[in-house]
Amino acid sequence: ADARDGDPPEVTRARRFADRLLLAVEVLAVVGLIGVILSGMGILRDLNDEVAAALAPATVEPTPLVMAVVLPSGHTPPDAQGNTRPNEAEIPEHLRPMVQSLANIAVPTAGPEQAIRIQIPALNVDAPVVQGDGWEQLKKGVAQHIGSGDPGQTGNVVLSAHDDVYGELFRYLDRLVPGDRVILYTQQRQYVYIVTQTLIVEPTQVEVMAATADPTVTLISCYPYLVNKQRIVVFAKLQN
Repeated sequence: ADARDGDPPEVTRARRFADRLLLAVEVLAVVGLIGVILSGMGILRDLNDEVAAALAPATVEPTPLVMAVVLPSGHTPPDAQGNTRPNEAEIPEHLRPMVQSLANIAVPTAGPEQAIRIQIPALNVDAPVVQGDGWEQLKKGVAQHIGSGDPGQTGNVVLSAHDDVYGELFRYLDRLVPGDRVILYTQQRQYVYIVTQTLIVEPTQVEVMAATADPTVTLISCYPYLVNKQRIVVFAKLQN
C-alpha cells in the first residue's frame, strides 16, 4: 500500500496543491517555449523579407527624354515650288542655343534591335526608318528620335515624318483609329502595335516623347496639312 494513504487530510491536500502547481508551471513553460519559437520564426521571416527586398532589382521609373526642345518634323508650309525649311519661329528664343547644340549630336548606326522599317496598313505606309530626326534625316524616311526605345522593348519608340513634303509619309495620321496596326521591323523580327489614342498638341509639348513603362510607339507629324502650326501625335501599344 502507498505510504501516503495514512497521511492526515491536511498533508494530502497540500501535496495535491503542490502537484497542481507544478503542472501549471510546466504548462506555462511549454506555452512560453512555443511563444519563443513562434517569435523567432517571425523574426526570421522578417529578416528574409528584408534580404529579399535588398536583393530585388530597383524599379526604374520612366523619365522624359530631355534631348528635345520642340517636337520633331517642324517646318514652314511649302511654297508653290514645294520649297520649305525648318520652322525656327516655333522654338522659344531662349532655347534656340540649346537646339543648335543638340543638332551636333552624332547619329548612331542602327543596331540589330533598332527599327529599320515601318508599315501602317490602314494608311498604305511602307517606309524605311532612319536614326535621328534632324532635318536631313527627315528627308530620307521615318525618323527615330535618338535615345528613344527599341521595338518590342519597354519604352517609347518615337517616330516622326513629314505630312506635306518629302513623300508626305505621315499625311494621313489623323485617319488612324484605335485598333489600327503599326508594324515595326528590325533586322531580326517584326513587332505589331495597336493604336490607342490620337492627340493634337503644341510643338513645345515634348512630354509626349517621354519614356514609358510599357512597350509603346509614338508617331508625330505636323498638323494641320499645309499649315503646320501644331503636331498630331498617335500612340500605339505593343500587341500581346
